[in-house]
Amino acid sequence: MNRRLALVVAAGLAACAPSDPAPPRPDSGPNAVLGTWRMVSATVEDEDGVSRPYGDRPNGLLVFTPEMRFIEVLTPADAPPFASGVRGEGTDAENRRAMATTIGFFGVYSVDADGVFTGNRVEGSTFPNWIGDVRTRKDLTLVVQGDRMIERFTRPDGGRVSAEFERVR
Repeated sequence: MNRRLALVVAAGLAACAPSDPAPPRPDSGPNAVLGTWRMVSATVEDEDGVSRPYGDRPNGLLVFTPEMRFIEVLTPADAPPFASGVRGEGTDAENRRAMATTIGFFGVYSVDADGVFTGNRVEGSTFPNWIGDVRTRKDLTLVVQGDRMIERFTRPDGGRVSAEFERVR
């Protein structure tokens, strides 16, 4: 994992430790999504066709903890560095590109008695509009098949997102 992604994930995991406790597990049964997942592909299908928002080699992690918390950080593997080398001093174009091609968010999630993902609530995000959003199976599906997981959802603009993850050992 590259150093920048490791720092982002570490900061996000630290942010996942709020002062109030995580919601309790509904039972001690299975949890199909539990663990760490690495993104291997992502596409968006809309009226313009199919695109790869994180490039041909996406660089993303999705982590589900036993305490029912999650963090997702998605970036393109080939994101160019800011010329200044200082995070807060990017040019307008650099900042625009970074905002358009990366996302990081965290919150709580739930599974049903069979361990199937049922939804999540976003508590923090690099895109502030998502904070407080609640997503159910109607909005977001995560289907686990062995060590592969497919994430699907429809964006507000109608674009259909599909991402594939593999379980990290």
